[in-house]
Formats: sequence, C-alpha cells, structure tokens
Amino acid sequence: MSDSPVNQTTSRGLSLPNIKGSVVIITVYLVFLMLPIYWLINMSLKSNTEILSVFSLWPRDLTFANYAVIFTDPSWYWGYINSIIYVTMNTVISLAVALPAAYAFSRYSFIGDKHLFFWLLTNRMAPPAVFALPFFQLYSSVGLFDTHIAIALAHTLFNVPLAVWILEGFMRGVPKEIDETAYIDGYSFPKFFVKIFTPLISSGIGVAAFFCFMFSWVELLLSRTLASVEAKSIAATMTRTVSASGLDWGVLAAAGVLTIIPGALVIYFVRNHIAKGFAMGRV
Repeated sequence: MSDSPVNQTTSRGLSLPNIKGSVVIITVYLVFLMLPIYWLINMSLKSNTEILSVFSLWPRDLTFANYAVIFTDPSWYWGYINSIIYVTMNTVISLAVALPAAYAFSRYSFIGDKHLFFWLLTNRMAPPAVFALPFFQLYSSVGLFDTHIAIALAHTLFNVPLAVWILEGFMRGVPKEIDETAYIDGYSFPKFFVKIFTPLISSGIGVAAFFCFMFSWVELLLSRTLASVEAKSIAATMTRTVSASGLDWGVLAAAGVLTIIPGALVIYFVRNHIAKGFAMGRV
C-alpha cells in the first residue's frame, strides 16, 4: 500500500509541525521588521499632542497636516531636492571612476596592484568624521562650500572604493577571451567597453549604483558639515527642527516616511541585480 501524503511529506523532512514552525518564525520576523516602519507612519498621521499624551496603535484623530508642512515649506522640500541632486551626481561620478579602475584591476597585473586595491578599501573603512574637517577647510578655500558638487565629491571618497570592489568581482567573472575576440574583430577599446563589456556586467553596475546611492542618501555628517543653506540635505534638515516648544515629532515622522520612499524605489528596480550579486559572493 502506498504511503499517505502525510507520510510522504514526513519522509522528505517537511513534516507539518516543521512547516507551521517556519510560518510562525517568518511571521514574527516580518512583524519585527515592519513594526518600526508602521510606527513611523502611525506617528506621521498624528498631531504632536496625541503623540506625546496618548499611546495608541493607530491615529485617533487622523491628520495629514504634517505632510502638508513638508510639501509647502521650502526648507523641507528643498532638502529632498538637494539630496536627490547630490546623490545622483555622486552615483554617476563614482561609477564613471570605478568602471575603468575595476577593469584595470581585473585584467592587468602591475607593481603594487594588490596594495593599491587594499588601500582603496581602507578609505571605506575610515569613519566620515575623520575627513569632515579637511573637506570643510578645503572647500571653504576654493569656494565649493555649500554646493551640491562638494557633497558629491566628498562621498566619492567612500563610494569609489566600494564600487571598484564590487565591479572588480563581476569583471573577473567575464572571460578574457571576450576582450581578445573583440580586438580581433576590430573593436576599439571604448567601443568594446560600451557595447560589449558593459552589458555583460550590467548586474554589477546595478549593485554598485545601489550601494553608492544608499550610502550617499543616508550619510549625515559630511552633508551637514559641507552645506548650510543652498545644498542642505533632508537628513540635515531633520536634525534642525528644534523650536521653543520642542521637537515637532509629527513633521519629523512624516519626513522620515518620505525619506524611505526613494530608497525603496531603488531597491525595487535593482532587486534582481542585488540577488545576483549575493549569488556571486561579491556583495
């Protein structure tokens, strides 16, 4: 007599109690993961009075006034615009520098190549606070203080090494014979790199762009030190909301919700590239 479905499931190591246990663990994990985000949204829909006086799992007096402040106050919405500008600039500059550098590390051997590669990573290991004062003095001297390019260039100090490290791993996975075949077919290096090689490492470029974007988007110290008015980021704006009556918790929560959205959109569009990066063991 054939085994019952329950016996077959048990013989494969997927018993019903194990499945239920896995569902419970995943559910608890998702609740734990989403609880801070839910609470942030919950606070953004409350008034300051309700936030400070009543503990509630949902808004008792629903209000969108906090979001109205973000979209009508120039000091708030320009913070988002400034952040998007310098983050985009940083991502483009970092990739433009990292692509040829990573190609050189993956294809050529030269004196001190391993030491130079390690030195690049040491810049990523250093905390931003170490470089805040030198950047401030340098940019103040050359007239770059409080500009978008100043923050973008400062962030490249950390993003370029990370992008080189990620891209070098993807490039090593592309056989060198492809380069040689393209040269035999008469391709110049720029044409080969743009039309043939770049599409082969598109996943690596997506992963590197994601990490460059995320670091630059959430970084606070340099963006706050190197800008005061014209290029002030949303992260810096959120730290300067103290008034005579205290912190405006509702507006801060609304700003936090809106700050999550760009990162979530980037993750959505590069999610497949990130998964491939983890599969290759480089991320």
